[in-house]
Amino acid sequence: MPISEKILQIIAEQSLLDPADVQLDATLEELGIDSLGVVESIYAIEEEFNIEVPFNVNVPEESEFDISSVLSIIAAVEKLILEQT
Repeated sequence: MPISEKILQIIAEQSLLDPADVQLDATLEELGIDSLGVVESIYAIEEEFNIEVPFNVNVPEESEFDISSVLSIIAAVEKLILEQT
């Protein structure tokens, strides 16, 4: 399964939506994901792809990991995976 599909699946789980209903330009907030859901999503992504996401939920704007949209999350995860190989 492509990285993007798996991330969509994880985000859909947190937002209680069908993966097909998760828009790439949507923010996590627009999808109804609160800060706890963000943490759970990040943890699920780390577990799924065996990576460490540089994200601090207390100061998300200072994190290197861009969570401004679903598409930015996919791009950031793909970059982390490439850097790890």
